[in-house]
Amino acid sequence: MFKRMTRLRVAALVGGLLLTSACTAQSGTPPPYTEGSEYVTLPGPHQRYSSEGKVEVVEVFSYDCIHCAHFAPMAEKLRKELPAGVVFKLVPAAFNSSWIPFARAYYAAKQLGVVDRTHLQLFVAKFAQHYPINSMDELADFYAREGVDRAKFMRIATSDEVTAKLKSDFALVSKWQVDGTPSIVVDGKYRITNVKTQDELAAVALWLAKRELSNHK
Repeated sequence: MFKRMTRLRVAALVGGLLLTSACTAQSGTPPPYTEGSEYVTLPGPHQRYSSEGKVEVVEVFSYDCIHCAHFAPMAEKLRKELPAGVVFKLVPAAFNSSWIPFARAYYAAKQLGVVDRTHLQLFVAKFAQHYPINSMDELADFYAREGVDRAKFMRIATSDEVTAKLKSDFALVSKWQVDGTPSIVVDGKYRITNVKTQDELAAVALWLAKRELSNHK
């Protein structure tokens, strides 16, 4: 099950259909996923996460979410399967005070250029190896073990710049009507909703991304 938030509280993701191949529809064949079932179109004006001009697949996640830990390898596989012209983005959720240090840690790791080698490892350390990783200090200890300068990490993570980024991303996540993790928003237009499995979450994201890319050509 996925973690689901209504405002700041957790509930379970429900609903959906069985996993279906995303790329086999031909002319006259009904699409494998439908508006209002596996995804919804967000109210406009639509807003992408970045200004790169490419189709975006954005995962809203938290390092404090075990369901995000389970999804992380699938998200990496999805990222590698995306066609040219589509980019994968991560946006940390800050739905409650206990998640804010994890969001700050992600922004600091991104600025330090270490996300690629620490993203999956942080999930492993917290949920598989059961390191006590909850506070800003404990997160700094983790990154120090991964070879990151601890003082520099803390300085960036607690900076005004990161605070501003956290607030702006939270506003965008709210605009996208995301209330749980892991959640995926495609191109600032579509939010995947009632899927039954994490495999299907990835499959719908890939299908929507390819469809959106074809519409841009």
